[in-house]
Amino acid sequence: MRGKETIMNTDKATTTTRKANGKAPTITRKIGNTTFDIHVHFSETSKETFTDKVLRLIKNDAHADNSQKQM
Repeated sequence: MRGKETIMNTDKATTTTRKANGKAPTITRKIGNTTFDIHVHFSETSKETFTDKVLRLIKNDAHADNSQKQM
């Protein structure tokens, strides 16, 4: 039995998303002559949501930029 597959085409890139049964999702993105395979992993024990993590990373990056400008 095959997993779910989604294909998205744009003028410059093709993205394919697959989820095999019981396995982590895989995203394949072809840009020009280069193909990128991205294997997605989510922690089962994480206490931080995806949104919380992204916001934390943005804040930390902005803080680091401000610290470098003050030097």
